[in-house]
Amino acid sequence: MALDLYQTAVQLDAATAHIGNLSDERARNLDIALATLRGADAATLNARVDAAQGTLAFLPAEAMEDPSVTHAPGSLPDNFTVLAVDGSHIDVNRHLPLRCSLINIGGCRLTYGAAPDAHMFSKPSLRTSDTDLYLADPASSASRQPVEGALMGLVRAVQEADALADAVEEAASDLPTLALIDGTLVLWELGGDRYPAYVRSQLMDNGMLAALGRLRTMAQQKTVAAASYISLPNSSEVSNLLRLALCDYDPMGDCQRHCRAFIPGDRHCDAVNEFTDRDLFSRTLAPGERSALFASRSSVVRDSYGDHRVHFFYVNVEEEIGRVEVPAWVADSPDLLELTHTLVIDNARRGGGYPVVLQEAHEQAVVTGADREAFAAMVERALEGQRLPVYTSQKQRSKRMRYV
Repeated sequence: MALDLYQTAVQLDAATAHIGNLSDERARNLDIALATLRGADAATLNARVDAAQGTLAFLPAEAMEDPSVTHAPGSLPDNFTVLAVDGSHIDVNRHLPLRCSLINIGGCRLTYGAAPDAHMFSKPSLRTSDTDLYLADPASSASRQPVEGALMGLVRAVQEADALADAVEEAASDLPTLALIDGTLVLWELGGDRYPAYVRSQLMDNGMLAALGRLRTMAQQKTVAAASYISLPNSSEVSNLLRLALCDYDPMGDCQRHCRAFIPGDRHCDAVNEFTDRDLFSRTLAPGERSALFASRSSVVRDSYGDHRVHFFYVNVEEEIGRVEVPAWVADSPDLLELTHTLVIDNARRGGGYPVVLQEAHEQAVVTGADREAFAAMVERALEGQRLPVYTSQKQRSKRMRYV
């Protein structure tokens, strides 16, 4: 047995006992955090963030309204459409005899009302050419980035956004429509200097922003709202914003100057610091309600998203608190914002706590472990059929053959 379950169980018992001992203190801190949320106002909090001028050690949101504000869903339209896409991929595997990867985009379109309808699709895309496997610098043939690992995930996210725009176009419907992506709209990994400018340009300007631009153009012609849904979110941007309400230092928010010598538990803001946004809104939102609207202050959004700046709110879908992200043109439209809220709640109820359209899109997109094994076998058979050499690493071969 590779994993000693007995030793693991002993460690788990000790860890859970420690968590239980902290429950009373956590309850007291949660009361402080909730009182801070109820007493905070958007103008004061945003002014404190602005005054900090980049000295914060954490990422706060921008409050578009007072953080304690809640909104009930609107009336459900008589007829409407909900669309969703999701994606999965098989990354480049050096143990395969062919350098390749695969992205599978799954989608679902559900129409409700007088003429109900359902449409599913799955579109696999095999990637074998250099243009698929590398992002090249147009200004220099010597500079290129291999599309694998984290970069593969970014390429897939862009393809999902593009497929969502395609799905809205293909629907050719005048019904109110919500177009959903699973996960975040923010390409977080493009922040900072991790990737060169040509990679950011291809994935952001020619990728994500182009797809969002197509959706915005359609929204100008008919009622279309674009959004993403994050189940069980772990973000703390609102919680981080509330930390500034507890900061007593002058100037406020200069974490490097005032708190770098403090250990966690001794800082003024620690009563809020241990909680995610989900912890706070699970206590303040009634079933079906959404939170106030917030905007992302992340550097990648600030520097790159422009008119598509990402906004977000939290919703109580009864089974959990979900996070919904929308581009600025949805956030700026009361009608589209309400439509997004209303249809997310309705679809989550139909799905038992998670939007059913995303469930179905995931089922079309998922690549299982058996699929991956079948894909590897297909690669080998295809090479053999062309009388090309088939090889693998000794490590991979050892996994297939056990000697003991």
